[in-house]
Amino acid sequence: MRTQFDQQLGKLNVELITMGALCEEAIGLVAAALTRGDTVHSQEISSLEVRIDHKERDIESLCMKLLLQQQPVAGDLRVISSALKMISDMERIGDQAADIAETLQYITDTEAESKSHIAEMAAAAGRMVTDAVSAFVGKDLHQAQAVVAYDDRVDALFTQVKSELTAMILENPQNGENCLDLLMIAKYFERIGDHAVNIAEWVMFSITGRHVEAQDNAETDRSDP
Repeated sequence: MRTQFDQQLGKLNVELITMGALCEEAIGLVAAALTRGDTVHSQEISSLEVRIDHKERDIESLCMKLLLQQQPVAGDLRVISSALKMISDMERIGDQAADIAETLQYITDTEAESKSHIAEMAAAAGRMVTDAVSAFVGKDLHQAQAVVAYDDRVDALFTQVKSELTAMILENPQNGENCLDLLMIAKYFERIGDHAVNIAEWVMFSITGRHVEAQDNAETDRSDP
């Protein structure tokens, strides 16, 4: 019975890796479009969002089977409950990537400096998501803690972008609409970083049995950028 349970836990790890990779692909897609100055094809991002949603349901179903059929012990319960929390944050990451893609449609001409810093935010957020899932699979407490610490980098970049965009608006008010759209995109990437922190915190819980929340948690309201 335990062998079968371990096999299903292995499948859970694979499914989480797949879902994390889909999130990273969505982040990379919108980041590349931002850097190039073009828009994301709506069909591409919609397809990824649907696949992320499907993967969330698949993992939920697998977790329910593990809970109901295998009678897991305390440590296993922490792993399964953490996975259920993690996929909720990953699903929201997919939603926010789609929101970024939609906002990109309204951006026309902008200066490159802030765009490049937003691209840095995107790369950092994508790395955090990947590392958080990897920490879960590898039961790596230090890697999960590193994800939480790395959020300071994303927050610092957001502060820098906000300052630059504010200066651009003051210098040329005609840039106002584009700058506000860019600021909204930067905020979405900051929230993605927060969701990655949430994932890492649940990884730490799955390992230690203690759930310690960071100061900035991702909002559960999907309407909040």
